[in-house]
Amino acid sequence: MQATSPTRTEALLAVAILGLVTAAVVTEDAPISQAALAGGFGAGWAVLLLVARRWTVPALLATAAGILGYYALELPPVGVAAPAAAILYVAAQRGRVVPAAAVGGSLLAVSVVARLVEGDDISVVIGAGLGSEAALILAVIALGDAVRNRRSLRVTLARQAASAAEERRREAARQVEAERLRIAREVHDTLGHTMSVITLQSAVAREALADAEPGQAEAALAAIHSVSGSAMAELRATLGTLRREPGPREPAPGLPQLRTLVEGVRRGGLPVELRLDGSVDALPTVVGSTVYRIVQEALTNVLRHAHATRATVTIRATPAQLSVEVVDDGRGSAGGTAAETGQGLRGMSERVALLGGTLDAGEAAGGGFRVSVHLPLAAVAA
Repeated sequence: MQATSPTRTEALLAVAILGLVTAAVVTEDAPISQAALAGGFGAGWAVLLLVARRWTVPALLATAAGILGYYALELPPVGVAAPAAAILYVAAQRGRVVPAAAVGGSLLAVSVVARLVEGDDISVVIGAGLGSEAALILAVIALGDAVRNRRSLRVTLARQAASAAEERRREAARQVEAERLRIAREVHDTLGHTMSVITLQSAVAREALADAEPGQAEAALAAIHSVSGSAMAELRATLGTLRREPGPREPAPGLPQLRTLVEGVRRGGLPVELRLDGSVDALPTVVGSTVYRIVQEALTNVLRHAHATRATVTIRATPAQLSVEVVDDGRGSAGGTAAETGQGLRGMSERVALLGGTLDAGEAAGGGFRVSVHLPLAAVAA
């Protein structure tokens, strides 16, 4: 909403109008009665100018009527354009360009007609001051309109700058949230898988020690040591990213580490078969990392919840698509396992969605649980 209080410029213009009338009275050496009446008109024009921001068109019309009345009473001449210039400027500045131009043109027309009626020669009327008064009226209207446009442009640019700053803030917040979710997924996948293997292997070691089988206990403890070391390396890499530590980073685990992952689960006591169909050597790094995390989380859920005796991991690669399927022969989703309702499937879904893929999880055809993922390689490569 535009302000309606008079500005410093309008106050100065009001003073200038009073000065104009005063100068005319002094120059003409008008009688006291005429001087007082002229001063009243000048004060009225000044007041109309001060309220013109609130009542623009009424103040414009009242000023024009006052000018006509001023000359009808034959008061000391002050010109037509000079007392009207200030109100015309304010009207144009307020966006009332058409009314301002109409009032200015009408005053000039009335002035010309009145002087011709009084018997002045037309060449004298046109040459004596019409051009200068018309130029003054056009100039103040153009100036007022230019000021309005400049202020409008400044407001628009300020709003655009504020909108751009707000969008940058929102984008930064989105990036922070995305990074937070990424780190949460990495930590969840790493710790979830590691703790599942440690829990299983520690139980194996305890039973082996109880049965006096040190070889089996040693193998279980070695598996714990191996998976713990891998988890620590991944966590150090994640924390290094958070701290922005300089130096080389360990690459994110991907397809080259998949056999090691499967072997670790086998050592944990769950037979896992890994099947590769097609070439996976030239896959993008982000795809390899996503596949690794999906298989890791799926096998972790099998270890935790499925009570399965075996699992199969199948990866099929074509030029257009990569499919990942993890199937076990456990108890499936009966009873609402954590694989269904916890963070595991949610994290897998988020990873797959980031690559434009799809995930399907549920009961396998022959019993057990099945996780199936399809990733469009063409979209990822683009």
